[in-house]
Amino acid sequence: MMKVPATRLLALAALSSVSLGAIASSSALAQQKGYSITVNNDRLIHAQNEPQNWLMMNGDFGSQRYSKLTQINRENVKNLRLVWALALGGMQDVGQNGPENEVNPLIDNGFMYTSDGWGTIYKIDARNPNKGDFVWISDSGVQHEGRVPQTRGIALWEDLVIANLPDGRVIALNRDNGGIVWDQQVAKTNEFGSRERFLAAPMAVEGKVLVANGAGDGGTRGWVAALDARTGKEIWRWYVVPKPGEPGSETWKDKTNAWKTGGGGLWQTGSYDPETKTTIWGTGNPVPIYDPQARPGDNLYTNSAVAIDIETGKLKWHFQYTPNDSWDYDEIGIHMIYDTMIKGENRKVVSHFGRNGFFYSLDRVNGSFIEGSKYVNDLNWTKGLDPKTGKPVEYDPRLDVQKYVTEARALRGDPDKRACPTWHGGVAHQPVAYNPVKHIAYGVGTEGCFTQNGAEVKYKSPDGGLDPKNSQQRKFSSDLYYGAITAFDTQNNKVVAKAVTEIEIRSGATATAGGLVFTALQDGALVAYDDEKLEELWRINLGTPLKGAPVTYSIGPKQYVAVQSSGRHLHPVKFDRLENSSYLFVFALN
Repeated sequence: MMKVPATRLLALAALSSVSLGAIASSSALAQQKGYSITVNNDRLIHAQNEPQNWLMMNGDFGSQRYSKLTQINRENVKNLRLVWALALGGMQDVGQNGPENEVNPLIDNGFMYTSDGWGTIYKIDARNPNKGDFVWISDSGVQHEGRVPQTRGIALWEDLVIANLPDGRVIALNRDNGGIVWDQQVAKTNEFGSRERFLAAPMAVEGKVLVANGAGDGGTRGWVAALDARTGKEIWRWYVVPKPGEPGSETWKDKTNAWKTGGGGLWQTGSYDPETKTTIWGTGNPVPIYDPQARPGDNLYTNSAVAIDIETGKLKWHFQYTPNDSWDYDEIGIHMIYDTMIKGENRKVVSHFGRNGFFYSLDRVNGSFIEGSKYVNDLNWTKGLDPKTGKPVEYDPRLDVQKYVTEARALRGDPDKRACPTWHGGVAHQPVAYNPVKHIAYGVGTEGCFTQNGAEVKYKSPDGGLDPKNSQQRKFSSDLYYGAITAFDTQNNKVVAKAVTEIEIRSGATATAGGLVFTALQDGALVAYDDEKLEELWRINLGTPLKGAPVTYSIGPKQYVAVQSSGRHLHPVKFDRLENSSYLFVFALN
């Protein structure tokens, strides 16, 4: 086991007990006495029934990010005030744009658990209504040289806090004292020297920890792996891009072993269906990203929703959104799970705000297409979706290189062509939300268009390996670049409201039974909207970039909203005169 610096334990101050309100007796006792009930599989399955807590990064196994709390509502949200803030670490050696800290804290019975971009884990006592106190801080010993600080979160399982780190390790900490229980090197370097990386938060389920390689754009093959939650030992691994002879390999028709560096990274944590023991993830774009002629074929299982058996690691079904992609429309975003009525029929649904600009509803039992509709303002790469298959109407399975709308598709030798939506969205990795009472889904992201030329990518040899030095230069630019939050009626397959923001949204959305949707902006604004009309009801600017999604929880009868700050996004934004910070902000009513 790799050695890491010793955990720094901080003394826990004695706090007065809190009013217990209507919280279930076991949770209330845990809050009052200062201990936590084990986070077992049953609690995770029924996470929405513990609105006082936030046990998973995306709220629950269905990735709905919906809270049943109602104390903060449309009528009184204007009275929301900052009640405490706490400085975290993680801003050392971050560079100009800062870390990709798109993270929110987890909350279990009055205690917060969170991380920073360098893999330091924090446990915070949040029971005092006026301040947060560190219980422990665990430095996992990541070497900064040659790495980018990044986190999209952590996971809780029984008495463990589990994190995947920028150096490819996955660790489990004792959540009482922060000591390392196990430490495994899982992400590695491929034969061409490209390093695998974790971009999605780990997910704990059925005694396993699911982790995923997100470095597809860096010339690796995306994969999902299951580790034993008690030991960290690998149980199974499934690769997005199949090797020759495996199902799907026939959709890679090149002669240069493109599959070895074929992409398909997974950036965002999957969902889980306990009824069928199936985990559903979104996969990234194929590589080379913008030269589809370098990798003729549909390039399975990139740009897809994939359903994997939690016990065996075998693929159950897939649905590919954009075969032979050339716009970077990877579908690494959230796939929400819920049951709803569509066209008079009760359906078991997995739905998705596609980066390609369409909202999709799929049958989560077999992956078949139910319906889909455009949700972005500008879309020109296809004229629509086939109502039977869900594929773009121009898709031709007989072609090795798809044409789509030629005015928007830049192939080798083509001059600049303008495509919409931008390669950053509509919704990419940003956590989305779903109100199961109103059947409305909420997506936040980036709208607009971009222009690029057609540029040929070379391989080092027939054995594979990308050759950037001898490849043609791709030129590109963006226009109509702005942010938006979209409310989508999932039963009637249509947009019901949209709010435009001047700056792109890199954080996420959270919906509540109080009639609200919260999100955060890179210009420092935390915002609350009416969940039906998306009218802005409240805003505060915290003076630092925000890429973490807000969460809500309660201590006794009092409801809180928390958001964690981060660095700026790597791409230019309109409001970039802010300093990076690593802070946790907590709000409540007066």
